[in-house]
Amino acid sequence: MQKLAKREEQIMQVLWTLEKAFVKEIVEALPEPKPHYNSVSTMVRILEEKGFIGHTAFGKTHQYFPKISKETYQQTAVGDVLGKYFDGSVPKMVAYFAQSEKISEDELEEILKMIKNQK
Repeated sequence: MQKLAKREEQIMQVLWTLEKAFVKEIVEALPEPKPHYNSVSTMVRILEEKGFIGHTAFGKTHQYFPKISKETYQQTAVGDVLGKYFDGSVPKMVAYFAQSEKISEDELEEILKMIKNQK
């Protein structure tokens, strides 16, 4: 699966949230500064060519929807980071966050509880 550029990812986040949207609705949901309508329209067509989204036609207007779930993309993106920076090791990744003080002891305990609840 291809990696999304920053603006492409923002558009996908909107579509994952709204589930389906016209370009105008996507533009409205994007953060400031709002990109131009034509720029978003072009990026949406590119995302469709890449297979990330599909559309339903209403005359000349298209309503877009995600073809790739957020979970599927997350899995790929996290897997890439895990492989590139942590030798595929989840413990190394968690240790990194703990050592860099980006995760507290309470958060680690919360993670352990979540893991135990999945079993």
